[in-house]
Amino acid sequence: MFGMNSDAKPASGFSGQPTPNRRVPSRPAPQAQAARRDPAPSRLAYRLHRLWLTPFVRRLTHVGLPLFLLLVTVGIWMSDETRRSDLSGWVNGMIEKVQNREEFMVHDMRIEGASPVVDKGLRAMLPVQLPASSFDIDLEALRARVLKLDAVESVELRIEPGGVLSAVVTERVPVVLWRHARGIELLDKTGHRVASATSREVRKDLPMIAGEGADKAAPEALLLLDAAGPILPRLRGLERIGERRWDLVLDRGQRILLPAEAPLAALERLIAIDKAEDVLGRDVVRVDMRAEGRPTVQIGLTAQNAIHRARGEPEIGPDGKPIDPEEKDKIAKDGTNSGGGTKAKAQAPAASAKTTPSAKAAPPAKKTAASGKKQNG
Repeated sequence: MFGMNSDAKPASGFSGQPTPNRRVPSRPAPQAQAARRDPAPSRLAYRLHRLWLTPFVRRLTHVGLPLFLLLVTVGIWMSDETRRSDLSGWVNGMIEKVQNREEFMVHDMRIEGASPVVDKGLRAMLPVQLPASSFDIDLEALRARVLKLDAVESVELRIEPGGVLSAVVTERVPVVLWRHARGIELLDKTGHRVASATSREVRKDLPMIAGEGADKAAPEALLLLDAAGPILPRLRGLERIGERRWDLVLDRGQRILLPAEAPLAALERLIAIDKAEDVLGRDVVRVDMRAEGRPTVQIGLTAQNAIHRARGEPEIGPDGKPIDPEEKDKIAKDGTNSGGGTKAKAQAPAASAKTTPSAKAAPPAKKTAASGKKQNG
């Protein structure tokens, strides 16, 4: 029978009745599970997320958008003309109040190293009248204006404690006079103009240079002047020829022609030759040093006539033409007669002015003057 064990012995306390069937609970029916949600974002959400991660969008959101709102607000507020005027007046008032404080005021100006003329000109260049605020004085602009003065080489401007504007000026030192078609000017060692001169007598202690373009070659002229030590007492000046070379002008009408290239070496060679041969001490009009290694000398009229006399040739005049010996003797005789007539006229008394000898003494004097003109011509 179902539920009975025939082989088992009945336990004490239990009857041999079969065990009743126990009701086994039924299993619950399986329920349908809900569909699981896909964790992947949608395409739109993915693109928006990626766009948000770009630096441009993040800056635009954090900076650009607030700045735009601020500008719109300020623009709306500034659209009123009254508000703009009030704001401008307030800002200008604050700036003026700060600039006019006592610690920013300049009360005096001190100038060092300037001549009276430059001192007066520098004070006249101040853009404002003292006392004034240091913010109203542009030191760089003032320095540029001061440097336009020919006599000023450099200037140092600064505002010192105590409200003092200090100006330390370095003036140009004139070392040479430059004569040109427009007048005479004083130049410094670089050839820069320092001032004008009315005549040579203003600065007799300075050497003279002349010619167009001589100011640009002033440093070279100073080197030549330093090298012309032995002939410096006879030197009258340097002349610039064709804006490319120099001529040294000496007394007695002598002239030294220097080359365009290496004029200093040529001058040193001439000084050495003059020291050995005394060339410049003779009747020499011009010494040409332009041909390197071959100086050329032009002798004077007296030396030329001495050579002509030694050769038995007629003498020549200033025009280079031979002088006729007969005409020369005639001129000499007229000069002798003129001297005698003048002496006789000087010894005659004043009362004899109407007499015949005095009337006859006049023609020889006219003849002498005419002969003198012919001789000088």
